[in-house]
Amino acid sequence: MQKIYDLIIIGGGCAGLSAGIYAGRAKLNTLLIERDHPGGQTSNTNEIANYPGVRKITGPQLMQEMQSQMQDFAVSIVQNDIQMVDFSGDVKRLYTADAEYNTRAVIIATGATPKKIGFPGEVEFTGKGIGYCATCDGEFFSGLDIFVIGGGYVAAEEAVYLTRYGKTVTIVMRGKDFSCAKSIADRAKEHPKIKVMYNTVVREVQGADFLEKAVFFNTKERKEIVYEAALADKTFGLFVFAGYQPATSIFKDQIILDTAGYIPTDEFMQTNVPGVYAAGDLRSKSLRQIVTAVADGAIAATAAEKYIAQEKERLGIVDAVKSVNVTPAKLEVPLAVKGQTLEENPAEFIPAEMKKQLTGLFAALVKDISIVSIYEETDVKSMEMVTFLKEISVLSDKITLLLYRKNENTNMEKQIGFMRMPIAAFLNEKNEYVGIKFSGIPGGHEMTSFVLAVYNLAGPGQKIELSVQEKIEKIIKPTRLEVFVSLSCHFCPDVVSAGQKIASIQPLVETEMIDISLFPELKQKLKIMSVPAMSINGGKIIFGAKKIDEIVDQILQEA
Repeated sequence: MQKIYDLIIIGGGCAGLSAGIYAGRAKLNTLLIERDHPGGQTSNTNEIANYPGVRKITGPQLMQEMQSQMQDFAVSIVQNDIQMVDFSGDVKRLYTADAEYNTRAVIIATGATPKKIGFPGEVEFTGKGIGYCATCDGEFFSGLDIFVIGGGYVAAEEAVYLTRYGKTVTIVMRGKDFSCAKSIADRAKEHPKIKVMYNTVVREVQGADFLEKAVFFNTKERKEIVYEAALADKTFGLFVFAGYQPATSIFKDQIILDTAGYIPTDEFMQTNVPGVYAAGDLRSKSLRQIVTAVADGAIAATAAEKYIAQEKERLGIVDAVKSVNVTPAKLEVPLAVKGQTLEENPAEFIPAEMKKQLTGLFAALVKDISIVSIYEETDVKSMEMVTFLKEISVLSDKITLLLYRKNENTNMEKQIGFMRMPIAAFLNEKNEYVGIKFSGIPGGHEMTSFVLAVYNLAGPGQKIELSVQEKIEKIIKPTRLEVFVSLSCHFCPDVVSAGQKIASIQPLVETEMIDISLFPELKQKLKIMSVPAMSINGGKIIFGAKKIDEIVDQILQEA
C-alpha cells in the first residue's frame, strides 16, 4: 500500500525549511523534497544583516541552522526532482522519474531562479566573464574591473562583497535609483571602490576567449558607453542580478498562477486548491526577503495542520499518539555536514563538532577502503592534505591511509593517475583504484563531497533513481570527468558528488575534483572564469550546476 504523508513540502529554501520546522513541531508526518540542496537562493548570499535577532551571519550558515533545526523535529529530507503533480483528489500525488509520493497536503516552496537579461553575448560568455553568483565566482576576478547589473537589494549587497576582489566595481542599473532599502543602497553608494551608472542598460558584450568589451547605453542621455578591458587585464567580470523567475511551471495546469507565473494565495497561504499552499518568493506579494519567506512557511504549515486534522476527522482516521524527540532525523543522504567550513589556519583542520558528526556517520561504514596521498615535504599544500587525511582516517577503522613521498611508489602513482599535488585518491577493499580523486584539500563546501565519497564507497551509499542507474550502466567507454571547483561555491559539491557517484557505480568512469585556485595554469589554459565547471575526456568546458542524470546524459552524448 502506498504511503500517504500528512504533508509534503516541495523546496528546501527559507520558506520550505521554516514550514518543516513548524510541521515537525506539530507532529505531522512530514517529508521535504528538494531538487538540489537545502538553502535555496539564500545560500548565495555572503552576508545577512537584516534578519531579526541575528546581527550578522552568512547565508550558508543561516540555512544550515534552519536545516538542523528542522531535522531536530524528525522531518525527513529527500533529494529528488518533482516532474509532475496531480492535485485533483483528496490525496495529492507527486511524481519523479521513477517514484510517486502521496500526501494529504502540499506546501509549494520551490522559490525562484535568477533571470537572464538576454543581451547579445550573455549566453556565449556565461562562465567566461559573466556570472550570477558572486560568492562562487568573485575570486576569479581579483584585481580586475567588475560590473554588477541590477539596482535591487541583491545587486547592492553583492557589489559591496565584490569589492574585496575587484580593482573597481561599477553598478549598472536601468532605473534612476536603487530599489532596495536606503541603508543598503547608501552602503553601496558610499563605498570608495564602487561607482554607479544610472539609467543604463547593457547592449552587448564581446570578446574572444573571455569578455573583452561591453557596450552600455544611457537611456536618459541617449548615448552609448563603451568599456574595453585594459591590455594588462585582458578581461573583466560582469555579474547579473536582475531579479528572479518563479519556479512554478510544473504547477500551471493544477493551480492558478498570475501572468508572471507567481502563485496567488490568501492570508493563510492557501491556493485555489484546498490542501495546497504556497510560501516564499514564488508567491504574489510586495516584499521578497528571508523574513517574509520564513513567515510564509510558518503560516502555511499552521494552516496545513488544521486542514489535515479536518481531513482525518472527516475520513475517520485516528493517529497513534507520538511525541517529538529533539534528535536529528535519519537521512538517506548525509546532509549534516553541509554548510560547515574548515577554519583558515587551524591547529587541526577539522573542528571538534564536525569530528563528532563524522564519527557518527562513519559508524555506518561496512567496507574497508584506503585513501592514497602523494606528498613532498617542500610542497605546503600536499603536507596540509596529509594532515587533513590523518584526521579523517582516525575517525573510522574502516579507513586506511596510505602516504607516499613523490616517486617513492611509482606503481601506485601510475595506478591512480597521479598528475598534481595535493591529491587524495580512493581505493576499494582490494586496494584497487575506484576512479575517485581530489586534487585539492576538500575544505569549505567540498567537505560534503569528500564525506559522500567515503559514504558511497564504504557505507550504504546514496540511493539513486532506477532510471539513472540503468543509464549509468549504459556507459561502455572509459570516461574521465574533471570537475573544477572553488571551495566557496555551494553548487560545486553537488556536481562533484554526482560525478563520483557515477564512478562508484561504473568502473569505466573516473571523477576528479580540482580546486582551480591551486592550478592557475589550468584556469588560463581551459579559460575557466566560473564554477562549477566540468570537462569530459578533456573536451569543451561545461559550466553550471548539473544533476547526476544530466551528467550521465552528457557522457552518453559524448560517446
